[in-house]
Amino acid sequence: MLRFYKGSILFTLACLATAVWYGWAQTGSIQGTLSLLWIVVVLAVLEVSLSFDNAVVNAAVLEDMDHVWQQRFLTWGMVIAVFGMRIVFPLAIVAIAAGLGPREALQLSLNDPQRYEEIVSSAHVGIAGFGGAFLAMVGLSFFFDGEKDVHWIEWIEAKLSTISNIKAAEIALLLLCLYLISLLLDPADALTFMVSGALGIVTFIGVEALGTILEMRETALEAQGAVVRSGLGGFLYLNILDASFSFDGVIGAFALSNNMVVIALGLSIGAMFVRSMTIMLVQKGTLAEYRYLEHGAFWAIIALGAIMLLSAKFHIPETVTGLIGAALIGASLWWSVRHNRKFPDGEIEDAVRAD
Repeated sequence: MLRFYKGSILFTLACLATAVWYGWAQTGSIQGTLSLLWIVVVLAVLEVSLSFDNAVVNAAVLEDMDHVWQQRFLTWGMVIAVFGMRIVFPLAIVAIAAGLGPREALQLSLNDPQRYEEIVSSAHVGIAGFGGAFLAMVGLSFFFDGEKDVHWIEWIEAKLSTISNIKAAEIALLLLCLYLISLLLDPADALTFMVSGALGIVTFIGVEALGTILEMRETALEAQGAVVRSGLGGFLYLNILDASFSFDGVIGAFALSNNMVVIALGLSIGAMFVRSMTIMLVQKGTLAEYRYLEHGAFWAIIALGAIMLLSAKFHIPETVTGLIGAALIGASLWWSVRHNRKFPDGEIEDAVRAD
């Protein structure tokens, strides 16, 4: 298994070394450097955890592509994923939120991080509303699914699955939460928070619509006997799909840090491991070994979204945010391992039907 992650491990060591150098250059203290390094590690872990479903879907698509295009996705696609979604996109969010030009935002982030963080912090209410709403929609849409028949936390997930028969129930629930939180804010901040939250919901719907359009086009091409996802078309499809999946991780990173360099390092490490995980799933011929891991990932998304929304009013330590996500992922992983031991091999399928 190590051969699948050799490149990711080397890349991680390089990024961690860069984080140590950057942390020391910015803080000049061991404590400050270790604090920055810890945030980078937490961002990487969360990116990997929250992108597990990304790896699964990517693997399903890559199985139909030849070896050459698989390698191109893992190389050229990696450049797009790291520099496009993990660097350019967060910088664009900050530039828009803070009212700066792209060049000004980049220069400020590199030359005056403290001032850069102050400007980002001044726009925190809008970022919290937008990012929190988007993350909450990502998580809620997984559990508000009437066709979902596998439940980890049975007494909650089964009820949410039943409530999903009410159209747009998750949107109504989230709008109510946005309104209740806005009541705690100053009038100007409350308006910003509500508008940003609404835009977060609309963005999620737009991402879902894009996925539906791509799926419809693929179905139409297959009906005409065309081969899809096996060449350039499949490469472009995968990168758009990958960008859609990574959107939640990029937005959620603002709950841990406002520093572009820290965000880029942490998410880039995660992106590399997701790529390695994808190719491992393809070559080993298995997509879902751990039954509840995806559930834990989506509970972590909901927790992170809730923390972002609440951060518009309350200060929540970054370490607490990271530990909550890690705890949920760890618990779901342990539960999955326990289930696999109880129902090994063919007995798993019987257990699924029994649930």
